[in-house]
Amino acid sequence: MSERIKVTLPQIFEMKRSGQKITMITAYDYPTGVFADRAGIDIVLVGDSMAMTVLGYSTTLPATMAELIAHSQAVTRGCKNSFVLGDMPYMSYQPSIEMAVQNAGRFMSEGGCDGIKLEGGITMADRVEAIVRAGIPVMGHLGLTPQSMSMLGGFKVQGKDAMMAKRIIDDAKALEEAGAFSILLECVPSKVTKLVTERAEIPIISIGAGPDCDGQLLIFHDMFGLYPAFTPKFTKQYADVGETIVQGLKRYAEEVREGLFPEPKHGFTIRDEQYEELLKMLE
Repeated sequence: MSERIKVTLPQIFEMKRSGQKITMITAYDYPTGVFADRAGIDIVLVGDSMAMTVLGYSTTLPATMAELIAHSQAVTRGCKNSFVLGDMPYMSYQPSIEMAVQNAGRFMSEGGCDGIKLEGGITMADRVEAIVRAGIPVMGHLGLTPQSMSMLGGFKVQGKDAMMAKRIIDDAKALEEAGAFSILLECVPSKVTKLVTERAEIPIISIGAGPDCDGQLLIFHDMFGLYPAFTPKFTKQYADVGETIVQGLKRYAEEVREGLFPEPKHGFTIRDEQYEELLKMLE
């Protein structure tokens, strides 16, 4: 088996061209970055979803640049071969083009990322264009965009009527023309995703948007039962690590209470002569 090399944009474009599906997950810390890298995941997103899955907020809005830069640094220390994206948090790019470029640059220079992701279509196309001109790869994000949850009326499927579906298709075209290298569609009907994918020359990634696209994203914590608040309908749980952890903690607590842990093998010893010397010192 040949040694894995760093995933690059040309490789991602070639995967689109050849029909090879692109794999993508979220990661928020060093161990998860290592695991994703060892598993051969193509793209890793340091998502603002960490506000919910890691910090316990009910939305992604409280995530800050400082937090996401720190999490990006942790992920990129462990993730050497996957293509790592930093997720632009709420109000880090919406206020102005200048702010968008500056904060995108921080993900590259401080976070060690290979590119960034941001939400929005036509209204954010000028930000995407400016960031790309600065030499930073951009993934767009359409459909259910959590930072606009209040405008969208909550976590709901987007594009279920013809007018909204047409808007998603137009937004995707605008992002591609602005220079985005890829677009993430979230909670969009499969037929709409297929239309977007057929019209796009760049990779289209789905999270809850069906199979008719170029790749799939899942939230790490949803995949492994690590986010107890809720599990989205579109998630497939590949292992219930959360329950395994709970059972392990229960067993640990029982063994401590019953005096079964620690055993002698879990401790350290002092030589007898040194112990005798210590006792004399304490007399």
